[in-house]
Amino acid sequence: MFESITEKLQAAFKKLSGQARLSEKNIQDGLREVRMALLEADVNYKIVKEFIETVTKRAIGKDVIDSITPAQQIIKIVSDELVNLMGSNEPGIKFASDPPTIFMMVGLQGCGKTTTCAKLAKYLTKKSHQPLLVAADVQRPAAVDQLKTLGKQLNIPVYSEKGTTPPKICENSLKFARENNLDCIILDTAGRLHINQELMDELKAISGRLKPQYVFLVADAMTGQDAVNSAKSFNEWLPLAGVILTKLDGDARGGAAISIKAVTGQPIRFVGIGEKIDNFEEFYPERMASRILGMGDIVSLVEKAQENMDEAKAKKLEEKLRKNKLDLQDFLEQLQQIKKMGSLKDILAMLPGVGGAIKNLDIDDKHIKKIEAIIQSMTPYERENPEVIDIKRRNRISKGSGTLPGDVSQLIKQFNDMQKMMKNMPKMGKMMGKMGGFLGK
Repeated sequence: MFESITEKLQAAFKKLSGQARLSEKNIQDGLREVRMALLEADVNYKIVKEFIETVTKRAIGKDVIDSITPAQQIIKIVSDELVNLMGSNEPGIKFASDPPTIFMMVGLQGCGKTTTCAKLAKYLTKKSHQPLLVAADVQRPAAVDQLKTLGKQLNIPVYSEKGTTPPKICENSLKFARENNLDCIILDTAGRLHINQELMDELKAISGRLKPQYVFLVADAMTGQDAVNSAKSFNEWLPLAGVILTKLDGDARGGAAISIKAVTGQPIRFVGIGEKIDNFEEFYPERMASRILGMGDIVSLVEKAQENMDEAKAKKLEEKLRKNKLDLQDFLEQLQQIKKMGSLKDILAMLPGVGGAIKNLDIDDKHIKKIEAIIQSMTPYERENPEVIDIKRRNRISKGSGTLPGDVSQLIKQFNDMQKMMKNMPKMGKMMGKMGGFLGK
């Protein structure tokens, strides 16, 4: 996420290293590259101009605080202004005192709206709510079937009707939700390739009849300023409560995330960061600014860990680590829990200072499956005592896991290296290098 802009911003900050004072000249030299980085990330030109002017005004003439370099000080100023630009964090969802709480999802065709409805539903179930998905997109033939499939996967009910209008479908879903004690309704409305009068009339009719507490615009982050422009148009027609950015894990350059609040006045409420239903999280400007500047996001990482890690197993693992008795079975269990948190490269990138270190590492999640297959082909005794694995055992394990004997040997060797590394607690850089190799660099 934001690899390109992060790399360019860090290069700009390096130019300020070694300076004793933030002067107009060295600030302008450094911010010239910051300006180019933001423009290349497809941030709105006017916003970039105002952003640079504000940062320059704040930075010029500032004395460098003891133990803090000019680069660190300018990073702090840029970080503060990025947070201001993306908007202060909105309070969490406020649920209706008289359920159900209604979420109306709108957006152009192809923005990932139907999948986002399912992601929001999963998010609500984690918060102990009972959502209802409503298939109100009768414009796209496969939309109803897609929503039903997603609902079945999540064990969440889907309301649909044939031969009636979307406003009527939505209206009838309200009665269905109340009769079945469902406290949230998510309306999957129709989209179009372009905003037109027919689309807006339909959406306004739904909004007028149901008066949803939240109208969320779903926008594709990969479309950059097009996403910002569509948000501006929808905001003129509907009472938007915020934006949900999808595909932020793809080739998104970051422009939409950085400038959508400043252009439309509407905050980003959630972001989709992957194809899986669980790849969905609340948007926090402070955390996003930290990621953009390459400073990691420890808070989000901890939250992901708390959500996906088994506390009892974690305590057991901690005890084994203290006694240096970690075995391959423990490692297998940890890999399986880490997989629930998302892409391994994305997880590592949340660690401060690690983003650049892993940039060129070939960390492919498929290698985790290979490691799982190898360990699962071992007997419990072999997992606990990998040193007993001789040529005969190695050949059996490789056949059972569909891998080469050399893969088994490499896994055991690198596991032993990792144990020594953890015992001696080497520097983070070496740790990342070892980990990259362990996962099949």
